[in-house]
Amino acid sequence: MLTRETTEIAVIGAGVVGLTIALELVDQGREVVLVDPGQPGMGASYGNAGTIAGYATSPVGTPDVLRSLPSLMFSRTSPLAIRHRALPSLAPWLLRFLWQSLPARAERNSRALAALLSNATDLWDDLALRVQGAGVLQRRGCLYLYETPQAFTAAWAELDRRRALGVEVELVGPDRLAELEPNLPPGLGGAAFFTGATFLDDPGRMMGLIADSVLQKARHLQARAERLTRGPDGVVIEGPGLHLHARRVVIAAGAQSRSLAAQAGDRIPLDTERGYHVEWDMAEPLLSRPACPTARGFYLCPMDGRLRVAGTVELGGLSLPPSPHRIAKLVEGARAFFPELGPPDREWMGFRPSIPDSLPVIGPSSGGPEVIHAFGHGHIGVTLAPITARIVGALVAGTHPGLDITACRASRF
Repeated sequence: MLTRETTEIAVIGAGVVGLTIALELVDQGREVVLVDPGQPGMGASYGNAGTIAGYATSPVGTPDVLRSLPSLMFSRTSPLAIRHRALPSLAPWLLRFLWQSLPARAERNSRALAALLSNATDLWDDLALRVQGAGVLQRRGCLYLYETPQAFTAAWAELDRRRALGVEVELVGPDRLAELEPNLPPGLGGAAFFTGATFLDDPGRMMGLIADSVLQKARHLQARAERLTRGPDGVVIEGPGLHLHARRVVIAAGAQSRSLAAQAGDRIPLDTERGYHVEWDMAEPLLSRPACPTARGFYLCPMDGRLRVAGTVELGGLSLPPSPHRIAKLVEGARAFFPELGPPDREWMGFRPSIPDSLPVIGPSSGGPEVIHAFGHGHIGVTLAPITARIVGALVAGTHPGLDITACRASRF
C-alpha cells in the first residue's frame, strides 16, 4: 500500500554517513526521515576494518599504483583487482582513475584528503560520547606492517609525505614491533605506528548506538528510493511503496547514489569496490590494535570476541556474486601471520562507493540546494562520517562548514 508522507529533510541512506548526518540534523531540531530498505548501520558500515583512519591521506590512485596497475588489476589474487565481466562498464571509471593517478593530481587529492581528515579523531571522540559508545572506541593506534627490511625502507618517503600533511607516525623496528604485538611472527622488517589513530572494536555495535540515538527523534522508512522529482516547494522521493515529500533531501546512499545524483542534475563517476572480510571467534585477541600488512592490502582487526580480517579492492559492480578466491586470499594471508587459525567462523562481502580521485562528493547539487550530496567516501566512510555530517548540517543551516569543500563538490566532474 502506497503511503504519502511529508518531512522537512529526507536522508536517503542509513549507513554510517546517513546516520551521522541524521543525528546532526535532529540535534539541530530538524524533522528528519531516513529512507533505506535495510537495517540502519549495516552493509559496509558494519563490515569494515573499524579504523578511524585519520592517517589515510594517500588516495587509492597514485603514481606507484599507476606503474603497477596492469599486474595488480589482472591478477585474481592481487590487493587491487577487476572482475573481468565488469570491465566494459568500468572502462570510463578506470580512465578517470588513471588520470587521477598522475603525480600532480594525486598530490592535489592527497592535500584535499588531509584537510578532511585533520580532526577526524576528535570528531569521533565527540560522536562516541553523544551516543554513549565511548567504550567501543579504542585509542591504541594502528600499524602498517612491512614484511622485509627493504619494504620498510622503501616506505619512508611516503611516510614523510604523510608527516608533512600533519599525520603522527613513528617508525618501529622489529624489536619494538615485537614489544607492541608479541603474537606477530618474528622476522618482519618493521612497521609504521600511527600513534594517534583510534578504532572501533565492534563497528556493528557502534552503528546500532548511533541508529538508536537517531531513531529517538527521526523516522525510518524501510523502502528503496528510486526517483527524485523537484517541485516548487521541495522534492518528491518515490520507490516501491514509497511517496515522500521533503523540503530538502540528502543523498547518502553509498554505492547506490549514482542514479539519484543524476536525477538531481549531476553525473558522478561513482562505481563500486567490493570489500570482503572473514572472522574467527576467540576469547582473547591476537593483537592489541589493527595491523595492515601493506603488501597484502588487508587489515588484521582485533574486535570484541573475534579477529576480523578485512580489505582488498575488487572492482566488480553491484550485481556479480562474491569471489570465492578473494575470501581464500584473506584466509591465506591471515594464516601467514597466525598459522594456528582454522576455518573462519564467517565471511562477508559489502560495497564501497568509490570515486576515481578518492574524494567524496559533498555539497549542494547542480540543480539546486534543496538536494545535498554526501556520498562516495570509498575506504574511509566511517572515518569521514562525522565531518561529513558537520558539513551537511552547516549547509542546511546556511552557515559556513568550517573548511573549504571545493575539492568535494559535484561540479569538479
